[in-house]
Amino acid sequence: MPKSNQNAKPARRRRRSTAQSMATKQRSISVSEFFAKNRHLLGFDNPRKALLTTVKEAVDNSLDACEEGGILPEIWIHIELVKNDRFRVAVQDNGPGIMKKQIPLIFGKLLYGSKFHRLRMSRGQQGIGISAAGMYGMLTTGQPVKIVSKIPRKDFHYYEVQIDTKTNNPEILNGRGDGVDITAKNREKEFAKYKIDWVSYYDAVEEEDPVEVVSGTRVTIELEGKNQRGRGSVDDYLEQTAIANPHVTLHYHSPDGEPRTYPRSSTELPVEPKEIKPHPYGVELGRLVTMLNEVKNGTISQFLTQSFSRVGPAVARRICEAANVSTRSSTKKIGRSQVESLYDAIQVTKIKNPKTDCISPIGEELLIKGLHQVVPGEFYTAATRPPAVYRGNPFQIEVALTYGAGTTAQKVSLELLERLLKESDARTIRQFLVNTFDGLGNGAAEKIIKEAEIGSRQSPTKLAATQLEELHLAMRNVNVSEGQSMQVLRYANRVPLQFKQRDCAITQAVMAANWRPYGLSQSRGSLPSGPVTLMVHMASVWVPFTSESKEAIAAYPEIEKELRLGLQAVGRKLKMYMGRRKKAKQQGDRRSVFLRYLKEVAAAVREINGADEEALYEKLLNVAERITSAADIRMDDRGKIIDAEDYGDNVLIVEQDVEQLLASDDEEGQASLFE
Repeated sequence: MPKSNQNAKPARRRRRSTAQSMATKQRSISVSEFFAKNRHLLGFDNPRKALLTTVKEAVDNSLDACEEGGILPEIWIHIELVKNDRFRVAVQDNGPGIMKKQIPLIFGKLLYGSKFHRLRMSRGQQGIGISAAGMYGMLTTGQPVKIVSKIPRKDFHYYEVQIDTKTNNPEILNGRGDGVDITAKNREKEFAKYKIDWVSYYDAVEEEDPVEVVSGTRVTIELEGKNQRGRGSVDDYLEQTAIANPHVTLHYHSPDGEPRTYPRSSTELPVEPKEIKPHPYGVELGRLVTMLNEVKNGTISQFLTQSFSRVGPAVARRICEAANVSTRSSTKKIGRSQVESLYDAIQVTKIKNPKTDCISPIGEELLIKGLHQVVPGEFYTAATRPPAVYRGNPFQIEVALTYGAGTTAQKVSLELLERLLKESDARTIRQFLVNTFDGLGNGAAEKIIKEAEIGSRQSPTKLAATQLEELHLAMRNVNVSEGQSMQVLRYANRVPLQFKQRDCAITQAVMAANWRPYGLSQSRGSLPSGPVTLMVHMASVWVPFTSESKEAIAAYPEIEKELRLGLQAVGRKLKMYMGRRKKAKQQGDRRSVFLRYLKEVAAAVREINGADEEALYEKLLNVAERITSAADIRMDDRGKIIDAEDYGDNVLIVEQDVEQLLASDDEEGQASLFE
C-alpha cells in the first residue's frame, strides 16, 4: 500500500482582494486613453481604413471651415510614401484659418469642438475625428501632428502637437511649448527649415497671374497605413466627395506621384444652415431635468419658450395646463413629479415641427450636375424629399439616379490592372473583381473569368503575363450589364459613407424596395441588377450613426419612410425612360432589318424594270422611316407620345454619339441610332 502523506503541509490559500485593496486600484479613465485602446470604434481598425479615415476627417473639417467662412473651398491633399507601410498625409485648405490658442486644443484634445452643442447641419459632430487621426499617427509612428495656419493679414502659426492620452490634453513640442510664429517676410526660409510644403498660390488661369492663398490651414500626419485602389480607397472617397460637393475643387497628389484635380462644377456655396434650439419632442426626461437644473431663475413658461423651438406663450400654457403646473411656477421650486408631468404633457401637446432652415440640402439640380461630371451615363434624375422629423431632429432625404453607367472594370488600363492585382489582398480572381470594381457582381465576374479562360480560384498575384492580357481583354469586351449590380453611393451631410454598407438604413431601404416594376431585375433581399448608380443623401442637424466611426445610419421609422418615398420618386422617372427606350428599340430593330435589305430590293427592281436605283432607294428609305417612326418618338411606359419635359423637372438625358453608333457592326448598335 502506498505510504500516506500525513505530514504534508496544506496548500496555502490565495489571498483574495478586499474592498480596501480594490479601492486603491480604482482610477478615472480619460477619453483619449479609452479610444487609444479602442481605436477601431473610430475607424482605425486596419491600416487601409486608417489612411482613408485620416484623409476624410481632415477634408471634412476643411469643407466645414470654408463654408462657414463663406469661401469657395479649394483643398490640396498630398499623400507621400515615407517607407514600407508608413505614409505622410498633408491636407491644406483656403479657409479662414484658426486662432493661435485654439490650434493645440483642436488637434490635440478629443471631444473638443464647436459643433457638438449646436443644432445645425455640419459634417463634423463629435469633436473627435482629426484629433483621433493625430493620436493614431502618434501611436503607430511616434510622430506628432504638424499644423500650419494663417488668418488674413496675420502671421503663420506653426505647431507640433501630440495628445497626452492620460489627461486628454495637448502637448506642444516646438517653440518651447508655445509654437512658432512665421512672418510673411521670413516664410520661405522658415518653411524650408521646418519642411513645410505650404501651397502659396492657386493654379493660374489662362493669361492671368496666379492668385495668392491668403489664409487657410495645413495639417500633416505621419501614420501607418496601406494605399490600395478600388472600393473604399482614398481615390474613391475623393471622387464621391466631388459628386456631393460640386462647389469644391480638390487637388490630389497620390502616393504613386500621380496628380489629379476634381474641378468644381458650381460656383455657388450651399445655403448656410441656421442654428436652432432643441425641439420638445426630441428631449428625454433626464435631459429635461438637467436643463431645468441649469436654469438660474425664471418661471416654467419662460423656461419653455426660451429653451425650445416652436414653443410660444400659447403652447407653453397648453403644456402647463396638461401637466397641472402653473405657468408662473419657479424653475427652482419644481419637484421631480412635476417634471415628469411636464414631460408627459409635452408628448401629448400638439407642437409644430422644427424649422428646416437648419439643414442645407444639395438640391436636385446640383445632384444631377455632380453625378454627370463624375459618373458617365445616358439618363439622370434626382428627387429631394420635403423636410421631415425624427426624435425632434429635422432631416431631409435626397436621391439621385444614373442609368447606363458602365462598370469601372471596363475603363481600366493594362498597367493599372497589373498594379491593382499586385496591391490586392484578395485570395481569388473572383474576389478581386467583385471587391475592387464598383457595380461588378458575382455573375459579371464569372463571365469575365470564363471569357479569359482563367480558373476562378486562381490567385491574383500569380497571374502570368499572357493571363493578365487575357483578363484585361475580357474585362473590356464582355457585356457585364446583365450581371452588373446597382452601385449605391451613401452620404450623410455631404460626407460619403464607404463602410458597413449592409448595416446602413440606406442600403436596407434600397434592398427592400421592389425595383422590378421600374425595369430592373432583382433577386429577393439583394440589390437590383443593371448599369445603375444610385446616390442617397441624408441631411440633418444630428445624423443617427450606428457607431462613433460614422459609417452607417440607424434605421428610424421616419427615416425609412422618407427613404422609401425618395426611391419611388426616382424609380417612376426611370420607369418612364425604360419604357420609352424599350419601345424605341423595338422599332429600331425593325428599321435595321429594312435598312439591311433596301439596297438589294432597289437593285432588283432596277434589273426588272430599269427604274432609277438611287431614287427608288430614297423612296423606300422614307417609307421605312415612316413605318418605324415610333423609333424617333419619345413615349411613356403606356406607349403614349410624350415630350422631353413630360419627364418632369430635374431629368437629364445624354444623347449617344452618332458617329460611334454608325461604326457599330451589330444590330443593337445600329438600332440605337434611331432611339
